[in-house]
Amino acid sequence: MTMKFDPFRDLDRVTGALLNGRPGPRLMPMDLYREQDHYVLAADLPGIDPGSVDIDVDGQLLTIRAERTLGAAEGVKWLTRERESGSFLRQLNLGQGIDTDGISARYENGVLSVMIPVSERAKPRKIQVLDAGTSAPVKASQEAVEA
Repeated sequence: MTMKFDPFRDLDRVTGALLNGRPGPRLMPMDLYREQDHYVLAADLPGIDPGSVDIDVDGQLLTIRAERTLGAAEGVKWLTRERESGSFLRQLNLGQGIDTDGISARYENGVLSVMIPVSERAKPRKIQVLDAGTSAPVKASQEAVEA
């Protein structure tokens, strides 16, 4: 197979490697959204061995680590190699109102999904108003209901 020399593609690749080619862990792209009573963090980790994924919570800091190793066949002369290998890292400050004991995760089709439940104390709830004199619940008057 022959490869045609394209100076612009090669310049773009070299520039990208210089600007983005940090020796440390790479970031993993992720989405974060709320679904009913929990948050879902979906991180793209294609080609990762699920056994290499490490998730821990220290206080309110969620840390996800993963490792991707690409096989290197002997006697192979690479023409191009764009898939990154090495370690990946993502940290997320969870803030207050999270049930850190209930966090769970699954890996499917190259996507790591981390379910982060909202604590009972942080869920919206109705506060009942009591009558100051009788300590009985205040009932809405018909006029207030119609308004």
